[in-house]
Amino acid sequence: NYDPQKDKRFSGTVKLRHIPRPNMRICILGDQQHCDEAKANNLAHMDVDALKKMNKNKKLVKKLAKKYDAFLASDSLIKQIPRILGPGLNKAGKFPTLLTHSDVMNNKIDEVKGTIKFQMKKVLCLAVAVGHVQMTSDELVSNVILSVNFLVSLLKKNWQNV
Repeated sequence: NYDPQKDKRFSGTVKLRHIPRPNMRICILGDQQHCDEAKANNLAHMDVDALKKMNKNKKLVKKLAKKYDAFLASDSLIKQIPRILGPGLNKAGKFPTLLTHSDVMNNKIDEVKGTIKFQMKKVLCLAVAVGHVQMTSDELVSNVILSVNFLVSLLKKNWQNV
């Protein structure tokens, strides 16, 4: 009994204990220090010049958004991204997560891989990944319980809408 036309749409993110998508493709949009760190860890990365080369070309930005599941951006760069790339990443729902110099890159990547997003749009169905086939049943159960409880907290009448 949710009417997406009338009721407020919601979106929220929750971090799960066990990583549901270990094969997620992540790209680092960084300054020199982050690019060097990404190179050392064998991760995909782009610097400011590579982003400027895209020159707000919608097709290139869309292609970039399709190629990766998520982005991490340096704090010095994150404010410039809409100016350099245009609205493409935002439209794709993949605006970069903040990466500071005090963060350990691999920890931050695991955090992004372990975060799921609930978003209620015009249609009344939600799908999120909460696990993969190599996980133990206990890990899956804890992820499912965590995500269901979070989803219920987003609903307007909590459990009465389940």
